[in-house]
Amino acid sequence: MRRRTDKRNGGLSRIQEKNRKRILDAALREFSSFGYSGATIDRISHAAGMSKSNLLYYFPSKKAVYAAVLSSILDAWLNPFRMLDPDGDPAREIEAYVREKLNLSAKFPEASRLFANEILQGAPRITNVLEHDLKDLVAEKCAVIKKWIDAGKIRPIEPVHLIFTIWATTQHYADFAPQIRAVTGKDLNDPVFFAETERAISGLILTGLGLTVPDKVPA
Repeated sequence: MRRRTDKRNGGLSRIQEKNRKRILDAALREFSSFGYSGATIDRISHAAGMSKSNLLYYFPSKKAVYAAVLSSILDAWLNPFRMLDPDGDPAREIEAYVREKLNLSAKFPEASRLFANEILQGAPRITNVLEHDLKDLVAEKCAVIKKWIDAGKIRPIEPVHLIFTIWATTQHYADFAPQIRAVTGKDLNDPVFFAETERAISGLILTGLGLTVPDKVPA
């Protein structure tokens, strides 16, 4: 009987996709705890609940696992960014993007810190992704922001700096979570603190763009 595969995922079967996710989840914890140099394939395979040889069937080396983890993190972060609608209301689009970035910081702080550490080292293993995939997407969304500016919907601003500001403020709550907890005794897993953070960041950004924070739509 032929095993069913999903062509959207490079022809991998559902079981193979599940195994690949197990490896990436285990690898994220390993790299976050020990860094690239201290991480080992043996510990990753053990945490994933499979043999080392089975893991190496999916990824031929530690470098390949690490690159896949970083690529997966970046892809997850960029999904909300891809959703910016050029025909949408700028205030609601930006507010929604801020909210989703904070959600990611709340749910995946280890991923954010691992990615930040790679960038601080000069991004030696993902430079190609940053200079092509990420650069192309940023250019596309800069065009969206420029369209809003040209239509008089937001104040003039260099679009890339608006994007950098959103990234910096939202990811701060993941990358510096211990500092935030030390100062406030809270983090984004506290619903009240999350809502307060979202209001503060959205308010600062939207006000700076000459926009009004939109009213919440009743659930």
